[in-house]
Amino acid sequence: MADKSLLKEFISDNNPAIDDYLSNHLDEYVDQKDLLDSMKYSLMAGGKRLRPLFTIAVMKMMNKKIEDDQMKAACALELLHTYSLIHDDLPAMDNDDLRRGKPTNHVIYGAGLATLAGDGLLTLAFQWLTDNKMNDSIKSKLALLLSKAAGPSGMVSGQAKDIQNENKKLTLDQLKGLHREKTGALIRYALAAGAVMSEVDNELERKLDKFGSDYGLAFQIYDDILDVVSNDKELGKPVHQDGNKNTYTNLLGLDKSYDYLKQLIDDCRNVLDDINTQYKLDTSVLSAFLDYFEIKK
Repeated sequence: MADKSLLKEFISDNNPAIDDYLSNHLDEYVDQKDLLDSMKYSLMAGGKRLRPLFTIAVMKMMNKKIEDDQMKAACALELLHTYSLIHDDLPAMDNDDLRRGKPTNHVIYGAGLATLAGDGLLTLAFQWLTDNKMNDSIKSKLALLLSKAAGPSGMVSGQAKDIQNENKKLTLDQLKGLHREKTGALIRYALAAGAVMSEVDNELERKLDKFGSDYGLAFQIYDDILDVVSNDKELGKPVHQDGNKNTYTNLLGLDKSYDYLKQLIDDCRNVLDDINTQYKLDTSVLSAFLDYFEIKK
């Protein structure tokens, strides 16, 4: 098992600041109490904060100071990610009753208000990206990249493909394409956001995008594996729900899914080695994110 001490230290150093920003600033932007309660319920229900952590990790690798405006932009992605979870759990979608160990938003607030809470988080994310004092070129690039990552050529497209192909067996290439959009697009954006706010060159931006693309795919494969090998209490959501779905474990089997996961982890490490060699940057924190994956085989 990998040594997770560096990852745990990075999370403990940065998650409180992310949670504090989300908790302390959401009220400023929401006028309706029930809507605020619904939005805050899911936003503050826990979670790894993986996406803003990636943005912060890139900026710290580049020795960039993270002030209020940069934290606001990093947290915007968590707003959008939370919207996607609320909508994903709705009766018209996956109809899940449990998320992060708690009843899902629509179970508590009803499907109508849950839908509006997701809508509010989605639109507020773009307000947070642009309503700050960063220069206009950075703000416009962040907004463009996030709209592409989250929209009909990114996450929404992947979700649509998932729904439309629920009773069809996809090929491996089709499944990879689906999850590069559904799961991977926002992870790629998280790294891109750190690169944009750090004003890195195009070559480094491409390398970070490659890392994000491989990590996003690995993240989905690992999620499929956990659905097979874990339990509700460990994951905080129902498991063994993917029996008839297009998953890597259903398509490849558990052993080959682990093999593919290991290959992607190795690819990520190779990208970071290239960055370290070419730019003389400390990539240890980004490398530590790979310790999230446990290969029990």
